[in-house]
Amino acid sequence: MKSKAFSFLVVLIGFLALWPSIGHAQEGEPVVVDEVIAQVDDGVVTLSQLKREMKERVDTLKQNGMPEQQAIAEVEKHRAELIAALINEQLLLQKGKELDLTEKVEAEVNRRMLDVAKENGVNSIEKLNQAMTEAGFDPASTRQTMRIEIMKQAVLESEVDSKIFYSISVEELHRYFDQHRDKFRKPETVELSEIFLSLAGKPEAEVKAHADQLVSQARGGADFGSLAAAYSDRQPQKKGQVGLFEVNNLRPDIAAAIKNLKAGGVSEPLRSDEGYQILRVDVRTAGSDTPTFNENQVREAMTGERSAKERADYLQSLRNDAYVKVADSYRSSVEPLLNIVPPAAATKKPSKKDKKEKNEKQP
Repeated sequence: MKSKAFSFLVVLIGFLALWPSIGHAQEGEPVVVDEVIAQVDDGVVTLSQLKREMKERVDTLKQNGMPEQQAIAEVEKHRAELIAALINEQLLLQKGKELDLTEKVEAEVNRRMLDVAKENGVNSIEKLNQAMTEAGFDPASTRQTMRIEIMKQAVLESEVDSKIFYSISVEELHRYFDQHRDKFRKPETVELSEIFLSLAGKPEAEVKAHADQLVSQARGGADFGSLAAAYSDRQPQKKGQVGLFEVNNLRPDIAAAIKNLKAGGVSEPLRSDEGYQILRVDVRTAGSDTPTFNENQVREAMTGERSAKERADYLQSLRNDAYVKVADSYRSSVEPLLNIVPPAAATKKPSKKDKKEKNEKQP
């Protein structure tokens, strides 16, 4: 398998927040007891988790051009927020198990891994794992990263988003539509494919000449997908397909490059910091200025507007009901971010936090 075939995998992993599982010591190695930053019901947040998360944030800032020492200082400013995020993560993972989402999440992980395998020309998970290992990726760590992120989203979608979606009355839907008609005009869309030629380690004049040559070949009748498969340095989909886009949401230089292209048209090479991009318009669909009422679209729009606040409130309710104990050295900076309210009144059903504290006080 070509190494560039893993570009899609790198992009996939890049979309995930990297929360690797704690590694286990090999047989014969000394076992180091990790520092517990916070106990979250039956789970914990550890110093090693925090360090990995901080390192990942530093690496991201460095990749975006920030000097290392500045990146370290910037991430250090947000140490408390990262700990709070890890506590929220623990609560969501535990809630997912309570909701019996584990099998559903594992099935989704398998489906996504199979998609990655197919898109990289591999016909089994076993061969994908082998190829990933040879390319320097840890399949188990990748799966765990996906598992955690999918579980978190599954809980929030099940417990928050879906409840918002189905709770909106028909009257509210029509009222919102009438007040936001511009949101429901049909936008112009395009389906695009690309050939990307990287500048990494190559003379720019040579790369530009190759890009011009490929444009001439594509406009002369050569199959664009075959050219992409043969020459593109990133292949996010089979034969260079990159997906469906609303024209108004495209990057300005891309929108300008394809503005006058009909379906099948090929752009001039677009220069970026990383290389040259050649685009083909696979399908172009005209928009409409007349708003159209579609119940699901209006529900989705209203859910999207309400989701952030409702998700924050839901996380707060999980924290209020949980036993969360932050280590002394982190408590003063972290607990204000958690905003945990005092235990419920005695007339209410005891929370998990109440029960835990009661057990600790018993001799």
